[in-house]
Amino acid sequence: MSLMSSLYIGVSGLQTSNNALNTTAHNMSNLDTQGYTRQQVQQGTRNYITHSKDTTRNWIQTGLGVNYIRTRQERDFLLDRNYRRESGRQSFYDVSAEALEEIEYILGESNEGHEFALALVGENDGENTKDGLWGAVQELAKDPTASVNQNLFVTKAYEFITKAQKVYNSLCDYQDNMNKTVKTDVDKINSYAQEIESLNRAITRVEGGPEHANDLRDRRNYLLDELGKLGSISYSEDMTGYVSVRFEQVDLVKGSLVNEMCLYEDPTTGFYTPYWKMLANYDKFDKDGNPIVSKENIEGAEVFNLNQEISSEFNTDIGSLKGTLLARGDHRATYGELNDINSDGVYEENWYNTHVKDSLVMNVQAEFDNLVHIIVTKINSILADGAQRATDLNPGSNYLRDENGEPYQLFQLMVEEDGTPETSWTVRNILINQELRQNPSLLTFRLDEHSEDNETMEALKKAFEEAVYTLNPNVTTPVCFKDYYKNLVAQLANTGAVFRAVQENQNVATNALQYAREQIVGVSSDEELTNMIMYQNAYNASSRYINVISEMLDHLLSTLGR
Repeated sequence: MSLMSSLYIGVSGLQTSNNALNTTAHNMSNLDTQGYTRQQVQQGTRNYITHSKDTTRNWIQTGLGVNYIRTRQERDFLLDRNYRRESGRQSFYDVSAEALEEIEYILGESNEGHEFALALVGENDGENTKDGLWGAVQELAKDPTASVNQNLFVTKAYEFITKAQKVYNSLCDYQDNMNKTVKTDVDKINSYAQEIESLNRAITRVEGGPEHANDLRDRRNYLLDELGKLGSISYSEDMTGYVSVRFEQVDLVKGSLVNEMCLYEDPTTGFYTPYWKMLANYDKFDKDGNPIVSKENIEGAEVFNLNQEISSEFNTDIGSLKGTLLARGDHRATYGELNDINSDGVYEENWYNTHVKDSLVMNVQAEFDNLVHIIVTKINSILADGAQRATDLNPGSNYLRDENGEPYQLFQLMVEEDGTPETSWTVRNILINQELRQNPSLLTFRLDEHSEDNETMEALKKAFEEAVYTLNPNVTTPVCFKDYYKNLVAQLANTGAVFRAVQENQNVATNALQYAREQIVGVSSDEELTNMIMYQNAYNASSRYINVISEMLDHLLSTLGR
């Protein structure tokens, strides 16, 4: 090889080392950039000049220098796939654990919130129960004819129903907040899908030439990470660089197509249901040609099947969006649904287990509403029975009756705007009898012969202590009024303990995958500084090589020129 040709070997070293230094500097400048993937220069040898092919010894060859092949990303497909699946599972349980904490706060079990337990059973000083509706019943039983005790009974009943309504309304408000989260998450998914499709086109355009769109790929991988937290995804890349993405087993991005996720808003509750626009069946359109969406139109087009069993084995517990929809439920639950009465007021077999049980908020709503329902209707029933007993003894008796001869009811149903009363004794439809609240002494509890109505008092006490109620159809242990709420809270605590345990275990698994992935994609300043020194020395060596060749040429020319 001539000395002039040898210069090209040195130039190849300079160029390759310069590219490697630029790549190292790029890694260092993006040390803290979110979603950035470490890049590495891939090098190879140029062709060799073969001088001899003698089979009895090694070939005699002369190398032509180093060759820059490409700047590649350091990623692991399996780690990416596993991380995105497990991060989605962690997001699901994060939402569930957060919902349980919020419900505990609303019930006042975190020493804040509405402290409903005090309104129901009050506090126990070791001898008697103080405050609360149960405490008022106990005081009333001691001296039912005392106006102070009668006033206390009505006042505590008012506080009980007021705090119950605050609790239930807070649960409904939390559902509304989660409903807003559903819209936010769906908007994110659509935005990510549009950007991925745009990045697909940009990457294909760039990589159609000699360059590699590594930074664009970093952004696309970051979007896939974020999509994985929102739901179950799968994806694949074709030979042109296009990535196709499936979300919950339906194509979200495929080629230049983006399948938009839309929201159906329930006209009664305002709750959103995500559905696929391309799978919906539209049969009505407005004057501008836009489809009019009804619940029937989106049947079979819903993004999630919320009636599936939640199981890690079948990967049905992935994604914060699904977790939010499950926790929120699809309507405001009431006591009737514990008896399989659906949201339309019609009996439907196994309704509770298929539509209420798996929703954290709806399950608490139904059980809480049932507690209020049985207390309110039982007290009203006891007062009506007391009035009826007096009438049976004395047909002309006005005991526990109003001026129209109707038995006094401590709790009444609200009246609708058209003047008709509500039909169901749900917590939101109940109010205190204003006549009794203004004059509690109308509940004299003194019979016509001027004796105390101890039978009614015993019935009130028995109502709070008689264990004949269950939390839901799947619980067989009967409880009384006093223990119903305790068991509801205990059930919530047990569920929370399970979710938090799963959440912690999932957090460990996700962090382990993230750590393993960071070992590959993450930028280490120490490693990059080491590479920088190595490439600088390689650059200097190539430069020194060129200087030596130059000096040799100069010497030859100077010597021959004499």
